[in-house]
Amino acid sequence: MKKFLTMLLCLCLLAGLFPLTAFAAPEWTENVSIEAEGGIVIDANTGAVIYGKNMHQTYFPASITKILTALLVIENCDLDETVTFSQNAVYNVESGSSNMSMETGDQLSVRDCLYGLMLQSANEVANALAEHVAGTTEDFAVMMNEKAASLGCVDSHFANPSGLNDPDHYTSAYDMALISKAAFENPTFVEIDSTTYYEIPETKRNVGGRTIYAHHSMLKKNDSRYYPGVIGGKTGYTSLAGNTLVTCAQRDDMKLISVILNGHQTHYADTKALLDFGFENFQSLRIAEHETTFTSLENDMTIAGLPSSNLNAISIDKDARITLPKSAAFSDAVSDISFDITTKDPENAIAKVLYNYDGRSVGTAYLMVDRAMMSAPAPAPAQESASEPASTAAVQEPETQPIVVTTPAATDPKPDVKPAKEPKTFAIPSVVWKVLAVIAVLAVIIGLIAVIRVYQERKEEQARLIRRQKRLKRFKDAGYSATEFDMLLEQKRSSYTTKRKNHRRKKFPFFK
Repeated sequence: MKKFLTMLLCLCLLAGLFPLTAFAAPEWTENVSIEAEGGIVIDANTGAVIYGKNMHQTYFPASITKILTALLVIENCDLDETVTFSQNAVYNVESGSSNMSMETGDQLSVRDCLYGLMLQSANEVANALAEHVAGTTEDFAVMMNEKAASLGCVDSHFANPSGLNDPDHYTSAYDMALISKAAFENPTFVEIDSTTYYEIPETKRNVGGRTIYAHHSMLKKNDSRYYPGVIGGKTGYTSLAGNTLVTCAQRDDMKLISVILNGHQTHYADTKALLDFGFENFQSLRIAEHETTFTSLENDMTIAGLPSSNLNAISIDKDARITLPKSAAFSDAVSDISFDITTKDPENAIAKVLYNYDGRSVGTAYLMVDRAMMSAPAPAPAQESASEPASTAAVQEPETQPIVVTTPAATDPKPDVKPAKEPKTFAIPSVVWKVLAVIAVLAVIIGLIAVIRVYQERKEEQARLIRRQKRLKRFKDAGYSATEFDMLLEQKRSSYTTKRKNHRRKKFPFFK
């Protein structure tokens, strides 16, 4: 009996201190290796890092620098503008480096120059484009560093538009992946970079024009290194940088970007290994197709803070995606809500849901508001009528409960007398006293646990109130009333509770 009571006490204590936990999500596999000094492969849709090797270590990038140069030119120029080649542009390059045989005074369109930059990797073309955009290559380098910083790069510094050797010109695999991600989101860049050959008009040294060809072998179907699904990329090499390579490829709904730095003639094999690893072991899921209840808002009640009298006006970004191991489920990701919306975010975004898996950032989805639907007058009466029964029930409930509780106490006093007589009439065995003692101990323990939980709940409630006040202030500043805020809070609570019950019944039928 003593052993049984001890075991019961331990079980109760453990049950109170440790909540039930779900099965662990599958681990994030990293079963791949590359020969290059640095490398990375990311999901181009989410920015999730699938694998990285020395990904924040700095290396010389060589000609993959031209990805950033091309992106800046596209963002700051019309493709039909005319570029004139200066003496400095043509001759301020290393002897024997990649070029397009241009001469001082030659003129080409920005479009022609971009093809020469990305396919031929022409260094004098990089200089000419930089001068056309910024006036000098030095001023263009300032623009390059500003752009890199705006994309989140923290390991890089660029000194020229071509990538030729310079001790102050360096980057990391992670930074280069961020730059490449931005470039491959630009349709003009993709159109140019995915081309395998291009006809350059006539110049002084190229009478009748010339045909240039892409250097990236994985783009060429007749090359043994061709990779199905490849979109584009950029090669690079200098004696100090070694082989560098950026590649973008897509299969089904997943688009990957790989970066190789300081490779040793294994840059294509390393790239293939990274891309194969990503496609074979990971999946890209559309968040809107799986996130139906915004479970990240369970403790935050963020949805309730949205300034809308029409729930249909609230939606999650339809194009947002999440990167997960193929063996994982969407529900394995951990989500959190953020109201740190900046001018870089979509205009109609009011919050964003951040998804993490195994300590990694794997995706972000914006919560969007349709302003036109919010201003529609029709939903308001429906919400008022729908809320009336709920408020009436809330008032009536306290009125009926006291009647049920007090009536037995008033009509039947026997329960109060009976306990007093029982000790005189019956002798209580000693084992009962032991059981009562154990129950008393359990009661004390449970009471302590309850006190701790009440403290935690109050702390969480205080935090929720602070967040609610901040959200309410934000939406009041936007011209929305507190009534709309509270009305939506009540509706969303009811909607969320129903969805959670349905989800629980479906996932755990034995809890019905």
